[in-house]
Amino acid sequence: MATISRTARIRNPALFICDLQEKFRTAIYEFPKIITTTTKLLRATAPLKTPIYITTQSATKLGPTVPELTPYLTSPTANIAANVDKTLFSMITPEIDAVLPNPATTGGVLDAIIVGIETHICVTQTTLDLLDRGHRVYVVVDGVSSVNAEERGVALQRLRDAGAVVTTSESLLFEMLGDAGHEHFRAVSGVVRETKEETRGALEALAKI
Repeated sequence: MATISRTARIRNPALFICDLQEKFRTAIYEFPKIITTTTKLLRATAPLKTPIYITTQSATKLGPTVPELTPYLTSPTANIAANVDKTLFSMITPEIDAVLPNPATTGGVLDAIIVGIETHICVTQTTLDLLDRGHRVYVVVDGVSSVNAEERGVALQRLRDAGAVVTTSESLLFEMLGDAGHEHFRAVSGVVRETKEETRGALEALAKI
């Protein structure tokens, strides 16, 4: 097992979007808020050219990724590192594992930012697999959910204990910028301002764990 790499700063971010599919729309606790948080992250990280890893779970049965995200995932400027349909619960399928950076090399440790479902199943197993490979993991509290709301808090505590960071979408975005002088500060902060009401609603529903 790789040594878990911990740091106080996000240096090499990548966005992992786990199984946000049509069939889950009416089953998952506060699903619309997960979609608005994910949309915000996709919009805000686009100027930063953040790599995106996306999965669906058995898409022939559970449907495609929700259409709200499609414009951001199919844009010519979208930095899609992998888009994989899977039966594994973890996003770290052989196909994705093959294209992940190697933590043993310079710059190979990812700051993996995870949104999606379900917190206690696919998000948990993805997080544990990334930590096991030596990557750093940031679970977005306003961007993950489960069918049963109570599962979220239990899972997030387990992931903190395992070495993941549980934080918010806004905190992550400003940490990725690091400086109001960043060339993309206006673009990213503009998205944050435009989505402040949606963010407030997502935090009120999802941050109390």
